[in-house]
Amino acid sequence: MSDRRGAPDPRTPEPRTPEQIARAADARPVRRRFWSEALALETSSGWGVALDGKPLQTPARAALAIPVRAVAEAMAAEWNGAGEAFDPLAMPITRAVNTAIDRVAPNRAAVAAEVAAYGESDLLCYRAEAPEALVSREAAAWDPWLAWMRETWGAPLVCASGVLHVEQPPTSVARLRALVAGRDAFALTPLHEMVALSGSLVLGLAVAEGALDPAEGWAISRVDETWQAEQWGEDAEAAGAAARKAADFAAAARLAALLKAR
Repeated sequence: MSDRRGAPDPRTPEPRTPEQIARAADARPVRRRFWSEALALETSSGWGVALDGKPLQTPARAALAIPVRAVAEAMAAEWNGAGEAFDPLAMPITRAVNTAIDRVAPNRAAVAAEVAAYGESDLLCYRAEAPEALVSREAAAWDPWLAWMRETWGAPLVCASGVLHVEQPPTSVARLRALVAGRDAFALTPLHEMVALSGSLVLGLAVAEGALDPAEGWAISRVDETWQAEQWGEDAEAAGAAARKAADFAAAARLAALLKAR
């Protein structure tokens, strides 16, 4: 069963994105800066980044093959901005590039299927039964993006009140799968991150396509949580976790925007 964030039953561990898995696997102590200058450079397979002329590799020792110059330049800027002591995992573009090459590319079909599956239990389709003020707030925030999905992509989705699973039209499910499956590893990486964090394939696609401002998209995904905080007060621990997720969502959205510069 899904909860209203499009995620699995809360009694089971929350699934992690390839980027979150990579972050945990690659965790290491803070390191000392050993280079003077990072530069983006064109290669036979796209774009890479060199530190003092030496090409960077991924943690799996793969060559960088970045499809867009703007992404390589943003990655180089992260390395140029590093202090004397630095943590590569604190560089979101670098982390995402490594994830795309080492973890998403070898498993592209499986990652695409996982992303598309969110459309079958999308956050925007599961509505509160009460109170009326929350019902109205959800409708005002979520209905326009379900309309966008229907009118722009020909994938109408069915809504229901409560948390019981609702079957989506087979034609819409097929359309969503096709929309996701057509993306390469670099495009899938930030999309997966945004969809998993928000619980909504609709919102993830809207941000990735440039139809929705990232900050607004994140706020739309947090309608229920915002409502609860207004009624009962904000828990400091939950607020901290939400802030970290918001930062990750914004970083993924930035990469998606840079990729559109192709």
